[in-house]
Amino acid sequence: MTVEYIRYRIPGDTAAFEQAYARAARFLARAPQCVDYELSRCADQPDTYILRITWTSPDDHLKGFRGGELFPGFLAEIRPYVEAIEEMRHYEPTEVRGAGASVPSMYEWAGGTEALERLTERFYQLVLADELIGPLFAQMDPGHPRHVAMWLGEVFGGPSRYTDERGGYPAMLGHHLGKAITEPQRRRWVNLLIDAADQVGLPDDPEFRAAFLGYIEWGTRLALANSQPGATPPRQAPVPHWGWGVAPPYQG
Repeated sequence: MTVEYIRYRIPGDTAAFEQAYARAARFLARAPQCVDYELSRCADQPDTYILRITWTSPDDHLKGFRGGELFPGFLAEIRPYVEAIEEMRHYEPTEVRGAGASVPSMYEWAGGTEALERLTERFYQLVLADELIGPLFAQMDPGHPRHVAMWLGEVFGGPSRYTDERGGYPAMLGHHLGKAITEPQRRRWVNLLIDAADQVGLPDDPEFRAAFLGYIEWGTRLALANSQPGATPPRQAPVPHWGWGVAPPYQG
């Protein structure tokens, strides 16, 4: 990816400038080369704006978008402001990135290690009593519920204990290889985990449960695919990190 920054100085009608970019943004939203975009106004110098556009690559921007059918419409909207550009550059992202603490992690919102251990303890009680998936766990290690809580904690933004103490992704993958999990078994697993979440009082706000279930659906579908005979999933990968997605936590 590449990030384009354009700095404008608009000494005149800034409202008209913003309206022009609101219209131009329709073309960015339709462009497959555009990842996202944002127009920001300087609080200290209100006539100064920064437009940030993330492109899939420099060539996708300079040749794909600018050479495509959407660019003429985009340019027509912002053409009156081309002379107001003070700087226009492409920047390559570095590895220095991350989120601040203004939004709690899903691990924190769930209640941390204690809450996740309550969840997995209750979940595996339900699992062992279930006729469809209980037999898969008949020889389960007594520590397995706690280990799954460690995995979920790391996935949801907590300590990297599963990587540090249990072997990370390769170890979790090893639990699924060759198990030939069926779709009915996967679905029962999901349903029982949701039941357990309700029973132990995990947060039930729509934002958390949507993100939580999003991971469970994603993870169990990967587990099903990886468990099939002849499956050759990657053996080395990091533990996935799951966040809030499109709906951050509702804090009132």
